[in-house]
Amino acid sequence: MIAIIFACACVLFVAAYLKYGRFLVRIFELNDKNHAPSHTMYDGVDYVPTPAPILFGHHFASIAGAGPVIGPIIAGLAFGWLPVWLWIVFGSIFIGGVHDFASLVISVRNRARSIAEIVKIYMSARAYRLILAFIWLTLVYVLTVFTDLTAATFKVDGGVATSSGLFILLAVAFGLSLHRLKTPLLLTTAVFVPLLFFSVWLGQKMPINAIPALFGDTAKTWSALLIAYCFIASVAPVWALLQPRDYLSSFLLYGSIIGGFLGILFGGLPMKYPAFIAWESSGVGPIFPLLFVTVACGAISGFHSIVASGTSSKQIKKETSALPIGYGTMLVEGLIAVIALVTVMMIDPGDPLAAKVPLAIYGSGMARFFSLFGIPEKYGYSFGILALTTFILTSLDTATRLARYILQEFFDMEGKKTRYLATAVTLFLPAVFVLITLRDSSGAVVPAWKVIWPVFGATNQLLAGLALMVVAVWLRKKGKPIWFVVLPMIFMLAMTLWALLIVIIEYKFSLLGFIGLILLFLAALLIIEAMDIFEAKRHVRRIVRRRSGKR
Repeated sequence: MIAIIFACACVLFVAAYLKYGRFLVRIFELNDKNHAPSHTMYDGVDYVPTPAPILFGHHFASIAGAGPVIGPIIAGLAFGWLPVWLWIVFGSIFIGGVHDFASLVISVRNRARSIAEIVKIYMSARAYRLILAFIWLTLVYVLTVFTDLTAATFKVDGGVATSSGLFILLAVAFGLSLHRLKTPLLLTTAVFVPLLFFSVWLGQKMPINAIPALFGDTAKTWSALLIAYCFIASVAPVWALLQPRDYLSSFLLYGSIIGGFLGILFGGLPMKYPAFIAWESSGVGPIFPLLFVTVACGAISGFHSIVASGTSSKQIKKETSALPIGYGTMLVEGLIAVIALVTVMMIDPGDPLAAKVPLAIYGSGMARFFSLFGIPEKYGYSFGILALTTFILTSLDTATRLARYILQEFFDMEGKKTRYLATAVTLFLPAVFVLITLRDSSGAVVPAWKVIWPVFGATNQLLAGLALMVVAVWLRKKGKPIWFVVLPMIFMLAMTLWALLIVIIEYKFSLLGFIGLILLFLAALLIIEAMDIFEAKRHVRRIVRRRSGKR
């Protein structure tokens, strides 16, 4: 039964890429005769023409993170697998894929400007300032959640920490080989990819378990080290760490997808978890609207629009690559989310595993998938967790770099040295969040990621709705159809504003409640701004018609 359900998702994703993807290419009129900003604005640091396979890996690894794994597992346990499966599949095809593709294309068409800068051009200077603030706060949440998750993983499994450190060293060596020694890509890949998989085995043989405990907790130590890593990764040239690390990590991602794909189809996995449990969960809340913000990234994510318009648009070599890089990567991320959901589908509701953290459930599921190939569960589990941690690391340094761009834009910071100050300011709040003790609405001490996840999900998905609103404005001004963007936009704005209200009511006057209120206020102002633009355009058209009639 699990194999059939999974196969249906795969068939729908392939059909969507071939059919709906073709529709998007036609509407946006992709043309390789239009020179990409990576050529016209080349600087060797941020604007670098990048081969499609490498950029696919970079973009894919950057957007994947923990979202398409953590969210589906939490929602699947809370509501049952069926509503989550439906949202992942159809959300990825008709909402998330459109959002990612359109964000990338309109950025490429506007000299690789960020989504915020596009707001400034097509909406207003006030809207530009509002969305810059909104995006920056969203990225602060991304950094906080993913730093805390990674630190917790390193604390529990020192072998994954070792493998992750080796992986970063391999990425730096890979970048130097390509750009300094000019080694051919194929040869470099053939050397470094086996070393990458070797690091999985070596990590379990040489785990990092004995490190000093900052504030009495080794997770805090790992958090501080990860914040330092984010700083270095943000200011380094993209070829030195960002591109090679993301390219290599994509092979871990492909390995986990292939392992999951074959394990699910041929592993004879039994269906144990219920398809539907209840319309409301005591741990999550009502299925409407919280399903659509709990599964943050698996079906749509506002973070993707920042990546697409912040880094990928500066590296894309030709316009037609926007289909695989923008739309294709979202569909593959949807596939990852379905694989993560399968790890819930094969759990018995009474199994103690169902009460564990999502990372443990995912790792256990991957171990079962890889056991089909005779791989011991210890190494299958380690590989699954390392792959997930690697995705998180890519999101961490990408998010830091993007937040740095946003801060530099907001304050008009010029000069190469300003990137150090902007990065330090960006990382201050995440450092505070992960190093202090946080409590939930009942006062119990909980991990930072668990406290912030509901706010992160609502903020991230609300940003997606706002990005779709920007795309609708851009399409309208170009005289293009907008229905395929407006319908998802309305749905996302309704669900996320509703969810944000629930979060504000739950956390009241706490720090999270106050930030939620600020985000809600910023979103409301942006929506009003967009409505004013559409209304003004209709008013201009009425005046033109009247004057034409008089003539």
